[in-house]
Amino acid sequence: MRLKKSTRETQVAKQSGFTLVEVMIAIAVMSIGLLTVVASIATAMQATQSAQEDLIARQKAMDALESIYTARNSQQVGFAAINNTTASPPGIFLAGAQPLLCAGPDGLVGTADDVPCTTSGGVTCPNGGAECWVLPGPDGILGNADDVTYSLSNFKRTITFNQVFLSSGGINNNMMAVSISVSYTKDGLPPRTYTVNGLISSYN
Repeated sequence: MRLKKSTRETQVAKQSGFTLVEVMIAIAVMSIGLLTVVASIATAMQATQSAQEDLIARQKAMDALESIYTARNSQQVGFAAINNTTASPPGIFLAGAQPLLCAGPDGLVGTADDVPCTTSGGVTCPNGGAECWVLPGPDGILGNADDVTYSLSNFKRTITFNQVFLSSGGINNNMMAVSISVSYTKDGLPPRTYTVNGLISSYN
């Protein structure tokens, strides 16, 4: 003969909660979700911290490429000179990473006649003359005594030229590939690089 469970036993059974295993699984799922959110926030903060430097790197790479195109199109520089100084025959552009100095008499950056940059006030930029900008200080007004000098000495520009090959495997003597990379370092962030590529023709 089966006896019915007492009312007290039935209430206890109905009030049973989560098991320890279920609670641990829930905590694990929540932890994974929180870690994902934290990682996303960290990535967004890093991107924000380097946004200004990324923009500068992009602009400096594009400026160098445009100056080469302009010099070639205006016949300021002959096609044979558009190469690195280490090439054979040598060109006029320095090989390897170079500081962001200002263009010398030839009007091109990255060549041997580059000169130290100066501010609009005629003062030579610090850190070896690497390009610098004068920015408003705490008062937000440019031209006051609290203006600050922002140096681009943590930026390096590399201009590299390579031969262009024909589909038959030979060298195209009327084309040259150019790659301009601007890299920078910033405290707390890994080094970053922006690269722009182009082709230069011997034809005007």
